[in-house]
Amino acid sequence: MMMTRAALAATLALSLLATPLAAGAQQVGKPYRIGILSGGSPDKNSPHIEAFRQGLRDVGWVEGRNVVIEWRSAEGRTDRLTGLAAELVDLKVDVIVTAGSTPATLAAKRATTTTPVSWSRSELLSTPDWSPASLDLVAM
Repeated sequence: MMMTRAALAATLALSLLATPLAAGAQQVGKPYRIGILSGGSPDKNSPHIEAFRQGLRDVGWVEGRNVVIEWRSAEGRTDRLTGLAAELVDLKVDVIVTAGSTPATLAAKRATTTTPVSWSRSELLSTPDWSPASLDLVAM
């Protein structure tokens, strides 16, 4: 069965959240915060947004109960991504998941050195040299 981009992003976000949970790094009962940074408009990404939420629910993460999702969308204006990424960092989200754009991933990576950033490889295919190492998204 082929995994959708949204399901893959949900899986990556959950794996990043599992590490501090297992280590007891946060208070019991405190909801985890996921920051979503999108280069497109929320309406355009609607099926992906719902798939992401469903992926979270499938593994027991319910928005408003044990996870808070902070949504930020540049609505096609890539010049807004830097500010939106900074907002998510200021909100102290536990992980930033980028949706549908390499510029969003790069903006999130530039905004923080401490908050994990998760993205799907398929979004990077639109970049001529899509290697995460060549885009300085991972250390080699």
